[in-house]
Parts: sequence; C-alpha cells; structure tokens
Amino acid sequence: MSHSPDPQLRRTLGVGDAVVIGLGSMVGAGIFAALAPAAHAAGSGLLLGLALAAGVAYCNAMSSARLAARYPASGGTYVYGRERLGDFWGYLAGWAFIVGKTASCAAMALTVGAYVWPEQAHAVAVAAVVLLTAVNYGGVQKSAWLTRVIVAVVLAVLASVVVVGLTSGEARAGHLDIGVSEGVGGVLQAGGLLFFAFAGYARIATLGEEVRDPARTVPRAIPTALGIALVVYAAVAVAVLSVLGSQGLGEATAPLADAVRAAGVPGLAPVVRAGAAVAALGSLLALILGVSRTTLAMARDRHLPGALAAVHPRFRVPHRAELVVGAVVAVLAATVDVRGAIGFSSFGVLAYYAVANASAWTLDARPAARVLPAAGLAGCLVLAFSLPWVSVVVGAGVLMVGVAAYGARKLGGSR
Repeated sequence: MSHSPDPQLRRTLGVGDAVVIGLGSMVGAGIFAALAPAAHAAGSGLLLGLALAAGVAYCNAMSSARLAARYPASGGTYVYGRERLGDFWGYLAGWAFIVGKTASCAAMALTVGAYVWPEQAHAVAVAAVVLLTAVNYGGVQKSAWLTRVIVAVVLAVLASVVVVGLTSGEARAGHLDIGVSEGVGGVLQAGGLLFFAFAGYARIATLGEEVRDPARTVPRAIPTALGIALVVYAAVAVAVLSVLGSQGLGEATAPLADAVRAAGVPGLAPVVRAGAAVAALGSLLALILGVSRTTLAMARDRHLPGALAAVHPRFRVPHRAELVVGAVVAVLAATVDVRGAIGFSSFGVLAYYAVANASAWTLDARPAARVLPAAGLAGCLVLAFSLPWVSVVVGAGVLMVGVAAYGARKLGGSR
C-alpha cells in the first residue's frame, strides 16, 4: 500500500460534531424533495416505504459503525471492503461512492438553485459549489461549525411544518391509513427513493481520521444521527400526509410548502422554501467533505492519481482532492437534470452499502452477529433494483466502467 508523505489529517471532531455532520447530510434536501416522488410510487404505502428505507438504513448504519470502530481511517467502505473482502471490493465501493455521491452533490446544488432563484438555477448551483468547496478547504472544523448552524435552522423549519400540519383543521386521520394501493413494487421503489434521504451517516465513517477517539466516537455518532433523522422524517411525513393525502402529496411540486399552504398558513411557505435551500446547502457541504475523503483514500492506494492524496500542511485537509471534486461537481451542476442525478446517486449509494454489509459479515462468524449484515445486504440489492429502470441501467453501466478501469490497471501492472 502506498501512502503520501504529506501531514496527517487533524483529529478535532468529537461525538457532537460527528452527529451534526451526519445530520447535516441526512436532514437536508432529501426530506423536502423525496416525499413527493415516493408518495407517487407507493400511494397509501408511503409510510411502509419510509419504514423499509429506515430498516435498511439501520442495518447499514450498524454495519458501518462496527467497521469504523475496527478501521478508523478516512475512506469509509472503501477501506472496509479492501481490508475484509479484498482490493477489488474496496475499489468497487469507493468507485460507487465517488460517482454516486458526486451526482448527489450536483442534485443538492441544483436544489439550492431551484429554491433560491429558479430562473438561474444552474448558475446559483455552481456558485454554491464554489463557496462550499472554499469552506471545506479552510478546514473540517469550520465545516462542522457551519453544518451545526444549518442543522439548527432546518430542524426549526421542519418543526414548524409538523406543528402546523398536525394542528390544522385540514388534517385528516383517514389520510394516514396504510395500504398497498400501488402494489408491493411501488412500496419498494418508494423505499429506494427515500433511502436517498437517509444515507448521510456515511459521512461520519469517512471522517475516521478527523475524529477524536474514533473507536468510541464513530460507533456512537452513527446510530445517534440516524435515530434523530428517523424521528424527524416520520414526524414530517405524517404531518404532510395528513394534510395532503397520498394523492395530493404525490402530485406536489414542493410538498412541504404546499402542505403549509393547504393547512391555512400560506405565510409560512416562503420560510419553508428558504429552509429547503439551507438544507440543500448543508447536504452539499457534507457531501463534498465525504467524497473528497474517499478520493484521498483511493489516491493513497493509487486507484486514483497519487497527487490527490496530498494533505495541506496548514489546513490539514486533502486540498487537491477537494478542488478536483468541487470542479467536477460544478461542471455537473451546470449541465445535468436533478431528477436523473438523484436516481443515479441512489443506485451508487446502495451498491456502496452492499459492500459495507458484506464486509461486516466477515467480522464475526456467530449467526446472531450476521443477521443485520445479511438483512442490510439483501435490502440494498432489492432497493437498488427496484429503482426506475433508467437509474438501474445507467448506474450499472457506470459501475462497469469502473470495473473495466480496475481490470485495465491490474493488467497493465502485471506486464
């Protein structure tokens, strides 16, 4: 294994900081954007889809927490797959994470643009990427501080939506009746779409070299962040669904803003739109942070150009990796469609967590210890292939490009 001689990353983050970074990734634009397409797919099975996504996320989180305690290094499942399953599986996880989350970065940037200035959404998206790349370049502690502010604002906005929705005279208990009006396939597709909003706890694992006492901090931070996010998502979903119903929610373009209007408080809608933009900024900040750390880990092992493994001597951040990631995301934000980016991102992230669960399976041979990794692996595969067929085809194709690049590199090295 090749390692850079540059200075090491600085361990400055405690449990609270790690939880906030995870929340900044999860309690972000996903809850503002994912409910409508999920309701369209599942109909009366929306809450079942949410429970399914949460269950798979829990299995993934526990597998990631156990692995992070054993391997407290930057890179997350890239490192775990390499150490537990072999070089190829680590590479595949890293490739899936980088391409999937780069697409997610573009989606979050475009969400900012759509809420701040819809007519110039792409220009605003590029500006947001440049700004947050600069923040990350200045050091992870600055990123954690900004994320803490963003999380506080977003939680306040979501709390107002929940209170308005549940206390409104327009709320109907009948809207919460659970069924499978769109079939089991619709529930599975909703679970895959809603999983996009849960996947942020991976950012905690990718910061393994920047937290204090990682063997204790990371396993505590991951389930804590996931638990808080689940409570928030469930409350918001119930409040919005009770007002709009599954059909109205499925047709909504801005579901949370539409819900407060329907609840009779239209003056709150601009606040919700602002909260959505702030939430997307928080997700984008944490996403760029996580992708750059996985890029660092893969560059150290020469799966990516070695120059990307450099750590800034003053700021102690992977500055070249951050600049390259920021540049790629800016290009995507200027050119791609947000819906396609989200579908592709979901497929890549589910592939990433499939490797995480397979890695966790090898940690302990006892059958009881393998229940959660097995459930997580099966859940990831089912949700991934339940996504819209375009996302599946494009996602599988990009993974195959990565596999081909790996094979060419190995073939060239053996000559």
